[in-house]
Amino acid sequence: MPMMEWLVVPLAYLIGSVCSAIVVCKLMGLPDPREQGSGNPGATNVMRFGGKKAAGITLLGDLLKGLLPVYAAKLWGVPLELLAAIGLAAFIGHLFPVFFGFKGGKGVATSVGVLLGFSWGLGFSTVATWTLVYKIGNISSLSALIASILSPIYAWFIVGDAYIVAASSVMAVFLLWRHKSNIQRLLAGEES
Repeated sequence: MPMMEWLVVPLAYLIGSVCSAIVVCKLMGLPDPREQGSGNPGATNVMRFGGKKAAGITLLGDLLKGLLPVYAAKLWGVPLELLAAIGLAAFIGHLFPVFFGFKGGKGVATSVGVLLGFSWGLGFSTVATWTLVYKIGNISSLSALIASILSPIYAWFIVGDAYIVAASSVMAVFLLWRHKSNIQRLLAGEES
């Protein structure tokens, strides 16, 4: 595989590093999401103080920065190991954005975008799981955790490629780590 193709990986990281919540809040005249609510620059926190419109735009931005680099690379016909690396780079960019002091969001929407880029079936299965768990328990973090844990299993059955399964697994581990405070509150019965 030509080395030039791998230059897309840092580009995907830079795309992932654009923090949708911060950009949307700035454009809409809202406070910095890192200084409001939970302090997390993500759609759920933006909803708390900025409303549904700002949160929806943030969610879409986070999803697209995971989807677009992966889907473009897929159309370009890159091998699956490079596709997996591009998806992980966009996701890691969201978690540790170079433009915002390496302090990013939790990664749920961006991971869904990456999974949709890998395979529509994989992405939609993960979203369906989130939706089902949310309808039952009405807890966003629990829904995200269960969906992310199941995503590598879905990747195995839907895509069947070790690189995509590995990328899905790495994202799931990071999502669990980023939600450790939510997990503690869930175990204590205090999660809203």
